[in-house]
Amino acid sequence: MKITDASFAGSSTRTTQKPKQKLPEFAFIGRSNVGKSSLINMLTGRKKLAMTSATPGKTKVVNHFLINGSWYLVDLPGYGYAKLPQKARDELKALIRDYIHNSEELVMLFVLVDSRHDIGRIDLDFMAELGENGVPFGIIYTKCDKQGPNVLTAQIARDEELLLQDWETLPPSFRSSSQTGMGREEILDYIGNILTTL
Repeated sequence: MKITDASFAGSSTRTTQKPKQKLPEFAFIGRSNVGKSSLINMLTGRKKLAMTSATPGKTKVVNHFLINGSWYLVDLPGYGYAKLPQKARDELKALIRDYIHNSEELVMLFVLVDSRHDIGRIDLDFMAELGENGVPFGIIYTKCDKQGPNVLTAQIARDEELLLQDWETLPPSFRSSSQTGMGREEILDYIGNILTTL
């Protein structure tokens, strides 16, 4: 699938505030500094569509981007911001859960994981919650250009071993790099294939 048009469609803090035009939604989420905004910009081919920041926790609302006039790419706040005050963390958690559990248009949630480190307990717990609530999800490994192919493959194999402690089968996964464009075609084609079945 090619993205020919991408535009900001609105921000919300509750599902009742989402854009009025109801279209399929593919959402992206991950821990702080996992490279979510950079990945969204890479996928859409727009350098400043999603604002990137060195400060964790910049995204505090749900952002909808209209893609090709036919579906939404949804940028969710991240989880696991240890440096935020407890009240702010609780508010973000409630916002994320409201969207994930109440957005009827959500088709797929992509959970971003930093390919340079072992998948964290917080990621595993988040995915377990998705599974318990029947939310379809896939994994996108980010920053895959930061280490050699053999080291990368070994790291992802370790992550899959950790996942298989909780799951009988692995979710779909993709390797990506916002710097090199790795994974762009695979992720967009995956979304495109799902859209043809809706």
